[in-house]
Amino acid sequence: MENGLLDRVEGNANVHRWSEQTQLEKGDSIAAGYMSKLSGYTHISVTQNNLQELKEIWDQWSNETKQLFYGNYKDLPYLLDVQVDEHLFRALAQFWNPAYSCFTFGEVDLVPTVEEYTTLLRCPRFQGLILTHPDETKKVDVFALSLYGLMVFPKALGYMDNATTDLFHQLSKKVTSVPAILAETFRALDTCRKAGVGRFVGCAQLLLAWFYSHF
Repeated sequence: MENGLLDRVEGNANVHRWSEQTQLEKGDSIAAGYMSKLSGYTHISVTQNNLQELKEIWDQWSNETKQLFYGNYKDLPYLLDVQVDEHLFRALAQFWNPAYSCFTFGEVDLVPTVEEYTTLLRCPRFQGLILTHPDETKKVDVFALSLYGLMVFPKALGYMDNATTDLFHQLSKKVTSVPAILAETFRALDTCRKAGVGRFVGCAQLLLAWFYSHF
């Protein structure tokens, strides 16, 4: 795809440094006397929807149609090329601390931020959804809705949640989806980590892209 993961990683460097500096300045946020009740190991499932059909559709599109998509929905398609490494993801989940809402690696705390996800997706705002050519617009919109429903907010495997379609309608009002993506990511990690088991219901591709951008 035209916009690969490497570009996202390089573009995230400044936000990465800002995030680290902010964490160092803010310091601890846990109440005195807090005792962790997490299980020793989280048996997390990273089962994802099959995105092969979406990949094939994208590959068949002309450059003009792809540019139309980028203009409306930014860089979502590059996530189709991010391979979900189940072993890495399961290992990463063990370091999620629900009390801090961050990953804790020894003395280093890391957490995805709105700024970082915005940089990775290149979507400060969504606009221009209604274009002059209705057929092309409908094709692009349906593809974008599929990406949101099956990859970004994958509730039930093979199905799209009503909340996803509601959010999709909000995009025409220039509402960014990044806070909702982050909220779902944190909620899914909290649920699995506290229970010690569960399926991660969130955008695993974007979380791993964020992780790669730090290492």
